[in-house]
Amino acid sequence: MHTKQLVIGLAPTRRDTKDFELEYAHERKRQVEEAVRRIAERFGANVVTADFVNEEGLMIFPSDAKKIAKVFREKEVDALIVPHVNFGAEEATALLGRLMGKPLLLWGPRDERPPECGPRQTDTQCGLFASGMILDHYNVPYTYLENCRVNDPQFTAGVERFMRISGIVKAFRSLRIGQISVRPRTFLTVKVNENELTEQFGAEIVTIDYTEINMEIGRILKERPARMEGILSGLKQAYDTSAMEEEALEKIAAMEEAFLTLAEKYECSCFASECWRTFSSSYGIMPCAGFADLIQRNLPVACECDIHGAISSVLLQAAGLWQAPSFLADLTIRHPENDNAELLWHCGPAPSGLAKQGVTPRMENCLGQFVLKDGDVTVCRFGGSHGKYSLFIGEGHTTDGPPTNGNYMWLETNDWPVWERRLVKGPYIHHISALYGSYADVLEEACEYLGICADRV
Repeated sequence: MHTKQLVIGLAPTRRDTKDFELEYAHERKRQVEEAVRRIAERFGANVVTADFVNEEGLMIFPSDAKKIAKVFREKEVDALIVPHVNFGAEEATALLGRLMGKPLLLWGPRDERPPECGPRQTDTQCGLFASGMILDHYNVPYTYLENCRVNDPQFTAGVERFMRISGIVKAFRSLRIGQISVRPRTFLTVKVNENELTEQFGAEIVTIDYTEINMEIGRILKERPARMEGILSGLKQAYDTSAMEEEALEKIAAMEEAFLTLAEKYECSCFASECWRTFSSSYGIMPCAGFADLIQRNLPVACECDIHGAISSVLLQAAGLWQAPSFLADLTIRHPENDNAELLWHCGPAPSGLAKQGVTPRMENCLGQFVLKDGDVTVCRFGGSHGKYSLFIGEGHTTDGPPTNGNYMWLETNDWPVWERRLVKGPYIHHISALYGSYADVLEEACEYLGICADRV
């Protein structure tokens, strides 16, 4: 989907002065553009340059910033990289940032050895100090990448990190959450303030009632479109389905097709769905393995109509630039021996691709049954109370623990009592989203752009 592909605007800048040798600026522009394109290609991102702005393709004057902003908006640019190829134009940089209102990466190549006499080549680092100050005066939030060389490892790591931050910001600002049916009656914890989500963040909730989703499933079962048949085949390849009836598998595949169809129809970026009765009462199936497969297909689905859970999952998958699926788990039981470990469990909605190496995912009663793989894990939970919103963020590592049913892992933290206290006292519940990898830093900085509190443990 369009919301999952980044468009990076690259606007190199130089100062309007003859104090620097311009051939250095032009060569640096070429090197930076090549390097950014190479990094972007790895993640399927597009790069839009500012070559159109003048003969040099460099932002120099405030009028250049206005021209660039106009074209970048037309190209639907999601984030800005403003390399200072010499001192840079701080006024134009700040104006472009203010006009675009997008994440901005401030960086410039490390200066070369100064000459013994004559004009210096660049003075880039000096200009970065100036631009940082003016961006602050213009109320433009920005990300800073330390002054380094284009071929330094920290440049590649810094641009990649900025892309992840930008992916989170884009995903959050374009949230359209499909709500299937209503929350379970006793689940007061998944109540949300729909108006606040729209007023503060522009998030939209698209309500889809019980009858619409079930009529769509019925139509699909009757027509059996090619995509449904592909989903059915994929389920049989991903799971050991020997304990399942063919008819039930067909209904799960039809349910998935219905979600995908409604996502396209209503432009939904994720779903929060009732799961206890909506599908069992009409079709005799539980939706858990189907939800898992949809997440595997990059359509996050939160069970039990957990809208904030769906938002949390979107933020995590965006932090991973949509290259790996997240999963939504219950925080359930402290480890019987390890005081810093907790059981992350749910009845079966984790994507099959997250199964532990050597374990074949089983599907029983429409539920996925398998232990999750080992590795580093980032967790987060979006929550709000009394008009204030925050994102709980933490990192841990899987550890050994007693086996159980459903989908599960034992997560070891640095200090579980601190986590537990924060989760209970904060505006959070027992649901938490998780993604393999280390993304706490990018989630924390993304919160600066989003206007929510980063609640990191």
